[in-house]
Order: sequence, then structure tokens, then C-alpha cells
Amino acid sequence: MNIGVYKYEDAEFNHSHEYLLPTLIKVLRRYVSLTNPKLFDLGCGNGATMNLLNSIGYSVVGVDPSTDGVTHAKMQYPDMMVEFGHTGENLSERFGNFDVVYSLEVIEHVFDPYEYIEQIYLLLEDRGICILSTPYHGYLKNLVISLLGKWDKHFTVLWRGGHIKFWSKSTITKLLQVQGFELLDILLVGRVPILAKSMVVIARKI
Repeated sequence: MNIGVYKYEDAEFNHSHEYLLPTLIKVLRRYVSLTNPKLFDLGCGNGATMNLLNSIGYSVVGVDPSTDGVTHAKMQYPDMMVEFGHTGENLSERFGNFDVVYSLEVIEHVFDPYEYIEQIYLLLEDRGICILSTPYHGYLKNLVISLLGKWDKHFTVLWRGGHIKFWSKSTITKLLQVQGFELLDILLVGRVPILAKSMVVIARKI
């Protein structure tokens, strides 16, 4: 992760939560049958998602490499367990193991996706569930971006702490399988599917 680079102004939701959070909750209810599952938010940002899940009965621990994000989270949600942390360290040794690890709109910011997925694997209990979201890239969407001349805006190269990896269904599936996961589903969210803003990837540790 780009440690300390990503900036937060407050502890509120951003535009992507509008389509990501309903999907995250549906996925949790569908794939997690435990009575009191333990959740880990990898890249929890300002803690807004954790706070929502805590409010509906989930127990969540979160880390983020952004000092701004962690500071806002601790100020706004003092009862939550939010800590500075990143996938360059052994998170399972520090925090233990969890039934679910979710990570929303993070992997596209990560220099070493193999290390990132390995840390998720180590954090999970056996047969634990991994839920990732990342901007969606597919042939038709990429074609539309090209026709509209929007690649400069899409690549966000002038955004400090912005996106450095661009994932498709195929590449995210290969990464997860190489790292010991079974792919369960990929959901396209935001807009119509061929122009989806993001994909939500669900996988199980095997």
C-alpha cells in the first residue's frame, strides 16, 4: 500500500459506498451463516463502513495505512477497533484470525497484490470468506472509455495515492486461485453490468 498517502477529510461515506455497501451486506448475509462472525476490514479508511456494519450487529476490526483515515475514524467512532496497519506486516500475528476479510476499493492502490492476498489468506480462518471490490474493467467498458477519450481521467495518474493496478475478472480470478482461494462469485455493481463501476469478488480460503 502507499503508506500514509491517501487523504481523508472526514469520517463520512464517499460516492462508491452507495452501490458497494448494499452489495457487501447482501454478500455477508448469503455466504456467512455463523451467528457472531468476526470481520476484518483491510483498508478501512475513515471507518464509515465498519461503523455501519457494527450498527447492524457485526463485530469488525479494521486497519488502514492512511494516518488521516485512522485519525478521523478514532475521533468519530471511538468505540471501534481501528488501527494503523498495512499488508507489509504480519497482520494475523498482530490481530488473530477472522471469519471474513473484506477490502473495498483497495487492491487497485497496492504495489504488490500477491503480498496483499497472502495477508488476507493468513488472516482468515479455514474456509473463511474473502470479499474484495475494485473498479471493473472489461472489453466493452474499455472500448467505451476509448471512444469517449476518457483514459487520462480514468487512469487518475495525477491523483496522489491513486490507482496503479487495473483488474479484470480474469486477472483477479487468477490472483486469488494462485494464492489458495476458491472463487465463489463476481458481482458487477454501479451502472448496467457492461459499464459497471466496480466488481465485488467473493472467494473462500481452501
